[in-house]
Amino acid sequence: MESQVGEGGSVDVDDTRLEDMTPEPLLTRDYETRPSLVYERLRHRHGPVAPVDLLGVPAWLVLGYREALQVLQDDEGWPKGLENWRARSEGRVPADWPLGPSLEVNHVLIQGGSGYRQLRTAWDAALKPFQDPGHPQAKRLRAAVTAYADELITLIGQGGTTGVADLSAQFSRPLPLMVASHLLGFPGSQGDDALMDMWRVLDAGPDAEPALARLLATLAELAEVKLKEPGEDFPSYLLAAHPGLSLDELARELFMLLGMTSDHVGILISNTVVEVISGEAGVRATLSAGMVRETMNRVVMRKPPLVNFVPRFAARDTPLGAYTIRQGDPVWVSSAAAHADPLFADHVAAGSTISTRAHLSWGAGSRQCPARELASTVAAVGVGRVFERFAHLDLALPADQLPWRSSPFMRGLRSLPVRYELAAPSAQPPAEEPAPEAAAVVPDRSARQRSSLWRYLTGLIRTGR
Repeated sequence: MESQVGEGGSVDVDDTRLEDMTPEPLLTRDYETRPSLVYERLRHRHGPVAPVDLLGVPAWLVLGYREALQVLQDDEGWPKGLENWRARSEGRVPADWPLGPSLEVNHVLIQGGSGYRQLRTAWDAALKPFQDPGHPQAKRLRAAVTAYADELITLIGQGGTTGVADLSAQFSRPLPLMVASHLLGFPGSQGDDALMDMWRVLDAGPDAEPALARLLATLAELAEVKLKEPGEDFPSYLLAAHPGLSLDELARELFMLLGMTSDHVGILISNTVVEVISGEAGVRATLSAGMVRETMNRVVMRKPPLVNFVPRFAARDTPLGAYTIRQGDPVWVSSAAAHADPLFADHVAAGSTISTRAHLSWGAGSRQCPARELASTVAAVGVGRVFERFAHLDLALPADQLPWRSSPFMRGLRSLPVRYELAAPSAQPPAEEPAPEAAAVVPDRSARQRSSLWRYLTGLIRTGR
């Protein structure tokens, strides 16, 4: 039943239960290629909240900006935690549901219940040294990002001072994973093999399942090392803030950090590069003025990397949009759809440098992404080094022909082919002077060159991809 607008503009609330509806599938070919059209069609049919089918499981998708804020900012009324999902507790979610594994790794972004607050407090404490600009660890992190970015760009340059490169595979995807290895405190280049497995997990190919098993085992081994020999790194800080974490629980949180600082950040870097070099004068002017973060804000307004948040659940029967959401119903907030909501988007002036901060890319409310400042720093430094080290960048394909990959959660480029020209060494702005704490940021280069990650990246140059 489609929603109807009553007299005086009031909306009649449809009380049909979710399980009694026949919602249209969300994850279709149309969604893969033009998700904005899918959101527009759902909004036209249902208003700001629509019933959808997620690979055989019904759910509510929040399309409206106001309704998205209503859900995201009310943890009591819309809690996380799969224990709140009525259909799951009643056995109506298939055991082999494809999205099940990604939602059942119980970590800080998924967890609800009484244990969440202590875990989130520990996360905030463990991340603070890396997110407080005045802290030595934050300075060391920034130096590490700069060093890794320069290392990757120099490797691209081994194929020639001019040429063609896949800036996604050769820069924006490996950079945040290398930074995550730094945060986790892997010795030397030991974390590179784990990073390759994280890549396989994110790509969800046929080798994703064994890669996940290897990755969790590697992270459990790292957790055991940090328990015995704490260092100046995220797992050690997290253990200090939450000593009761088991090795298995710590490994899951480390897995979350890898995921949080990899795909999201890599997509943000690629999307920002595309926006800048595709010729939009306003974006170019903003970047040339040194406002990289504002440029990223503009980008995520139109193309947020995280398009749909993990589900929340109605704590009680609640009207939302034109429907009554029953207690225990799953509710997925779509940041991409909310940003396109005409009631919101029409009030965002194209030239504004203030309204863009209203984006939902990192969520909203008390459960906003705990690593948002860290992730923004990695992305901003990465984008900055790209436009400092390359004298010229041009898309090797028209912008509307770039290949995209979509998932229930993320949307990013499959590849970013560019024609490049490296700046002459004398013309390159120098990298930031490394702080004394950053003397050993980049692992031993001979060890790096033996790692699977580096062999893969070097192979991209040799094959001319």
